[in-house]
Amino acid sequence: MASFKIFILTGIIAVVILLPSCTKDYPNPNQPTFEEVYNSERAVTAIAGGLQRVYTAGAASALYALVDANGFTTGELILRNAGNVPELQLSTGGSAVDAANTVLLNVWTKSNKIIFDADSVISFANRLPDKSYASGLIGFASIFKALSLGNMSMLWESVPDTTGLNVNFIDRIEGFNKAVAVIDYAIAAYFANPPNTQVTGRLPSDVNIINTLRALKARYHLFAGNYQAALDATDSVALTTSSVISFDAITLNPVFESATSTNNVYQPVDSTMGLPADLAPDLSDQRVPFYIGINANILPRYRIKGFYASGSTKVPFVLPGEVLLIKAEALARLDRLPDALIALNEVVTKEPADDIYGVGAGLSPFVGTTKDEILTEIYRQRCIELFMSGMKLEDMRRFGRPVEERKRNFFPYPFAESDNNPNTPENPEF
Repeated sequence: MASFKIFILTGIIAVVILLPSCTKDYPNPNQPTFEEVYNSERAVTAIAGGLQRVYTAGAASALYALVDANGFTTGELILRNAGNVPELQLSTGGSAVDAANTVLLNVWTKSNKIIFDADSVISFANRLPDKSYASGLIGFASIFKALSLGNMSMLWESVPDTTGLNVNFIDRIEGFNKAVAVIDYAIAAYFANPPNTQVTGRLPSDVNIINTLRALKARYHLFAGNYQAALDATDSVALTTSSVISFDAITLNPVFESATSTNNVYQPVDSTMGLPADLAPDLSDQRVPFYIGINANILPRYRIKGFYASGSTKVPFVLPGEVLLIKAEALARLDRLPDALIALNEVVTKEPADDIYGVGAGLSPFVGTTKDEILTEIYRQRCIELFMSGMKLEDMRRFGRPVEERKRNFFPYPFAESDNNPNTPENPEF
């Protein structure tokens, strides 16, 4: 499979790139071998920590590309420069989005690379005699493996079943369930032998491994349609515990670096957040000024804020509001409407000061009574609460929103995959 012909060892080791078209391998005598690297505890820990960098560093990162592709397709973003051809394709939608789109290629290749490297880290960790060190490696690597499986499953109808050449594909729902299985394994390892301070001291300190795993488990159970399991998972998530991706002067917040600071790629569409008139945010919703700034002097008027406001702005893995909305949706789909309404209104009435990340609507409670009314309001609240999170396209399909509200249902498979893997599925028509 072409995606996995790209192997980059991150952290303290040098970088090796095996391009899909390359038929010969010219070894570097100064380059450590795969076996040498994966026999060093410190080196593998650096590779595990480096997964976060692969996920977030620059305009080619999975995080940036996910926000980009999802935002244009669902109407959250407007294009600032038609010379950005991949974004022009996404903002046009339909057949204009082709398999050569580099934004989509970045999601695909970076996600597959992370899965490959995470598998190698987990395999190494399972051989370690120090199980408390191993559980930290497994937990941290599993966060990014699950995110990568989940992100691909949100954008494509099928995803690779494994790593290697000419791999088979599985349905996207199986992809979400596979992400859950990865998380379950990591959670079991975590509680069997809680990570020691040696491993946690070598990994990014702002990541709360167990709370992130639990929250992602709830997310992917919901996306897979496992509503009772999603509901059960939300009960284990601590809503006042922070877990974020941090940035510094060397590794900047990727959306800020490429879009917010340049005003050359995209900006928010406007204060509607891309929602139709009947679902647009209330003018007093305090999440609108959290996510969207106003420039009264220079066009465009609406500007990126929120979690992409500066080069050092931290990006949460999961918002407390998302967990509450997962709970509300699961309850509603299980026909427990009074309980669903309670969970929903925890988000609707929450003040910014009461949220660990400052995300709060501060509105009066929602008073709908029917299942359709409650589900529609949950969708609306997800679009506002999780603005520019990369999840709106998944939500649109799950809530049965009109096709006219989005510019694609699923994306074509990158040529880098289909040209090298005969098992690649046919591209969707829309």
